[in-house]
Parts: sequence; C-alpha cells; structure tokens
Amino acid sequence: MTLFLLGAIAMTSVTAALFFLRFWRETRDRLFLAFGVSFGIEGVNRTALALSDNPREGDPFFYLIRLLAFSIILVAVVYKNLRRRNPSA
Repeated sequence: MTLFLLGAIAMTSVTAALFFLRFWRETRDRLFLAFGVSFGIEGVNRTALALSDNPREGDPFFYLIRLLAFSIILVAVVYKNLRRRNPSA
C-alpha cells in the first residue's frame, strides 16, 4: 500500500509540475517556474523513495531533498513580494 501511495504522490507531483511549467511558459512569471521545479523535484524524490530498499520518509537524504523543494518555493514567494514593494528593482 505504501508503494502505491508513493507512486500516486509522485504522479500527481509531476502532473502539477507540468501544469506550472506550462503556465510559466505562457506568463514568464518566476513564481510558476519555482513551483514547477519544486513539484518536479518532489516527484523525483517520491519516485526515488519508492524505489529504495527501505522507504522511510524520515531519512536525511529524502528529507533534505524535500527541504530544498520547499525552500525554492519560499525564496520565490519572498522574491515576488519584495519586487512588488520596490518596482524599480
């Protein structure tokens, strides 16, 4: 059951990444790019987790990859909000 759920999460993450990358291609908004890259990383991370011998989400390797994906989103949101306040930058 765990492998099935990991596969479903990986599939939906990659699907979300494709949608966000499509929106980025149309608008060139970096926030869409950050979400697309982040969901792509998460999809690959879940696939690697499912293919590992002992799938545990708390392993440092998988946790750090997930932290990277969420950090990309956080940086993009902060950057977008700072740019909105200071339009000359």
